[in-house]
Amino acid sequence: MGYKIHLTETCHTPAEAEAGIRRRVPAPNLITDVHTTEATVPDVKATAPIQRRLDEHGLKPAEHYLDSGYPSADLITTAAGQGITMVTPVLLDHSPQARAASGFDKTAFTVDWKARQVRCPAGRTSINWSPARQHGRLVIVVKFGADACDTCPHRHPCTTSARGRRQLTLHPRELHDTLAAARTEQKNETWQKKYALRSGVEGTINQALDVTGIRRARYRGLPKVRLQHAFSAAALNIVRLDTWWTTDPLRHPRTSRLERLHYQLAG
Repeated sequence: MGYKIHLTETCHTPAEAEAGIRRRVPAPNLITDVHTTEATVPDVKATAPIQRRLDEHGLKPAEHYLDSGYPSADLITTAAGQGITMVTPVLLDHSPQARAASGFDKTAFTVDWKARQVRCPAGRTSINWSPARQHGRLVIVVKFGADACDTCPHRHPCTTSARGRRQLTLHPRELHDTLAAARTEQKNETWQKKYALRSGVEGTINQALDVTGIRRARYRGLPKVRLQHAFSAAALNIVRLDTWWTTDPLRHPRTSRLERLHYQLAG
């Protein structure tokens, strides 16, 4: 209420999880970072501070699984330069053409970075290439002229501009390529299966709600709420470690009928 918590935890690859199940005592996932902000702070603002703290504590992940609120082209590129692969859905193209699935979205255009021109699917080229700043970020605004658009048979589904001329806003080349590659990769079934690993943190969030009552701040002020969240995360780690250390895989207090039947058939 008024605050937001971001939890980071260790996770196991499917092969590691399967090996742990065979041992009957899989190692627990442990919370490695707790980041608390005011509720109005966007998730994307938490990504860099979390990765920086993980690195400072010697816990920098080779792969960092996050939901779609945390990435941006800048963050994905910066993280890659630091040896962190962000496995996360990037936001798709939300242009009118992409939303309507008609006309041409950005992926349909060919960018010639050296010539500083863009070619549309109809073979027309842009006439203007202008670096600019939007919302504090460097972008490139590309415009097509009257000669390209006025006589084009694809004009109406291609642009919603009152003047009837197409305009594109591009990221700088490195960010543009990073974003395009990420959007292509996340459509792959292999990537989607891999990303399913992130869903495990939802169980951690539910455990934090049920065990520690973390949904409700017990104090006023961000510093005290941060302390509450840190204590709550530490408590969850202790609970998990205690379960791991004290569970005897050879002596279960209760066995399901299906498991007993399995043992009988195996014998």
